[in-house]
Amino acid sequence: MSLQVKGKLIQKLQAETGEGKNGKWEKQQFVIETDEQFPKKICIMLWGDKITMLEKVTEGDILNVSINIESREFNARWYTDIKAWRIEKEADEGVSTPMPEAPPEDLGLPDDDLPF
Repeated sequence: MSLQVKGKLIQKLQAETGEGKNGKWEKQQFVIETDEQFPKKICIMLWGDKITMLEKVTEGDILNVSINIESREFNARWYTDIKAWRIEKEADEGVSTPMPEAPPEDLGLPDDDLPF
C-alpha cells in the first residue's frame, strides 16, 4: 500500500544504528504536522540510504511524503511502521506550479465502462 501525506516538518530525530541478523542497519525518524482543522502529528521513518533525503529539508518546510504503512505481530502484539520512500519539498509560497486546467479529453476508455 502506498499513500501520500502532506505536512510541515516539525522535528528530525537522531539517526539510530544497530546490528541485526542481516547485518548493519540505520534508521532515522522525523515528525510532520498536517494542516487540517484538527492537525495530526505523524512520526515517519527512513531506512538505510533513504536517510539522505532528510539532508535537503529543514524544520518548517512543507513536505509531500510518499509512505508505506505496514503492521506486524510480535509476541501477540501488533506494531505499525510508517516508512517513507520519497520526500518532496513543496515549492515556496508565491511560486506556483502550473496545473492543467482540465483533465485530458480522451483517456482511451469507452463511454459505457460502468460495472453495472
